[in-house]
Amino acid sequence: MASLTKILNTWTSIGELWHRGRINLAAPLETYWPATAQHPVGRLTALHLLTHAAGLPLKAQLKTLYGTDPAAVRRGILTEALTRTPGEAVEYTDRAALILGFLIEHLTGERLDAVASRLWEALGMNDTHHGPLPLNALANCAPTEFDPTTGTRPRGTVHDFSARLLGPSCGSAGVFSTADDLGRFLRHLLGAPTDGSHPGVPRAWTHLSLQVQTGRLAPVRGLLWHLAPETLPDADIWAHYGFTGTGMWLCPRQGRWAVLLTNKVYYSRERQPISEIRNAFRALVFS
Repeated sequence: MASLTKILNTWTSIGELWHRGRINLAAPLETYWPATAQHPVGRLTALHLLTHAAGLPLKAQLKTLYGTDPAAVRRGILTEALTRTPGEAVEYTDRAALILGFLIEHLTGERLDAVASRLWEALGMNDTHHGPLPLNALANCAPTEFDPTTGTRPRGTVHDFSARLLGPSCGSAGVFSTADDLGRFLRHLLGAPTDGSHPGVPRAWTHLSLQVQTGRLAPVRGLLWHLAPETLPDADIWAHYGFTGTGMWLCPRQGRWAVLLTNKVYYSRERQPISEIRNAFRALVFS
C-alpha cells in the first residue's frame, strides 16, 4: 500500500483515539506527551501533523541521518529541529505520519500494528496486514522495485528502507492489503453510523477529515486526505496516493469511492505517466 498506510493505519487509529477523547487535535503534543516537552516537536499539534503543516524536514533518509538502530531513529525523529514555523506552509513529508504513529503508541501503550489490526479485524479486513508477510502469502503479493543491495525485488516486504527500520511501528508505509479489503474500508467510511457505535472509523472523524483544514494555504488538505488533483473543492473528491502508484478516492457528495492498485515502481519511479492514469481513472469514476 506504500503511503496508503498513512490512511489505513495512522489516520484510522488517530480517529479512534479522537472519538474516545484521548487526543486533542489543537493541543501541543507536550501537554500529553511529556517526552517531547524539551524538543521542537512538543510545540506541534496533531492538527499540524495531520495537515502536513508542521514545518518538519521534508526528507526522511533515516539510515543516513540516524543510523540503523530503531531506538536511535525514533529519538532522532522526535528531537529534530523544525525547518519552518508550524502552520506556515503545507509540505508533504513522511515524518508527520511517523510522529503520529509514535504518538499512538504512547497513548495506547501498544505497538502501532496491534492498534490498527483490531480496527481492520472489526471491519472484516482479513487480508490487510503489516509486512513482512508470511511465506504462504508471498505468491499473491506484487514485487516492487529492484533492490541492488540484495539483487532482488522485495515481495511482501516494504521496499522503503526507512520504513523497514521501524517495522510495525512505522506510520508511513509497510501495510499490505487487497482490493476487496480496501472496498470494505471505503464503504465503511461512507456509511459508518454518526455516533460511532459501529466498530471502526467513526463517521464524525471521516466528516472532519474530508473538509478543508488548511485555510488559504496550498495545496489544500483535510486530515491526511487531500483534494483530488485537477478537481475543485465543490466536487468533494478526496484522495490519497502511494509511491507504488496506488490510489484511493472518496466522494461523500456522490456517495462513491474508488481504488486503483498499480505497481509502477516495478518499472520506474517516473511520476507523470501514473499521474495521468490516476487522473483519467478518477474522472471516469466520478464524472
